[in-house]
Amino acid sequence: MFGAFRPTATVSVGLLWKVPWRLSATRKANVRDRLKKVDAVIEAVRASGVQCAALTKALALPKEHEMDPRDKYTVFSPHHRGYRKGVHKVPKWTRITQRTNPKGF
Repeated sequence: MFGAFRPTATVSVGLLWKVPWRLSATRKANVRDRLKKVDAVIEAVRASGVQCAALTKALALPKEHEMDPRDKYTVFSPHHRGYRKGVHKVPKWTRITQRTNPKGF
């Protein structure tokens, strides 16, 4: 308990990095920029003439300017009040697409 491996105040309190409950304006701008960059890559692959199943799925997704703000910054969650949670609460949210949600949500 009082040796070399005693728990420090930071360890015993909890997580050091907290996730804010609301996206800041800067983070929202970064989300929009990320969506636009993905749209640009999808368009470049389409223009190159390549045909594949992944491209067909990507072309079916809505573009950034076609999405509602609610769909840009939140995702469907059956466990949260209102059935929505912030996109930044999803693990690996910068690497996976969350552009589509169930009908009615």
